[in-house]
Amino acid sequence: MRISGQFALYPLKQQDVGEVLAEALRDFDQRAITFRVGRMSAEIEGEDEEVFQALREAFRRAASRGETVLVTTISNACGE
Repeated sequence: MRISGQFALYPLKQQDVGEVLAEALRDFDQRAITFRVGRMSAEIEGEDEEVFQALREAFRRAASRGETVLVTTISNACGE
């Protein structure tokens, strides 16, 4: 199923926040996921399995370095 949404990943109290976010975006770029980065969050679109797996890996990667918050909204009604 094709889904779309937005997510914001907040690595807390981590020394190199930018690298954590860059790693997540590189992972998304290697998958069949379309994304657009905004100032506070990123929009995502793709097949549900790919999107959920990429979000899970991004969270786990960030959480392995310290406290992390992931906020996401996903819909199957907003695709183009």
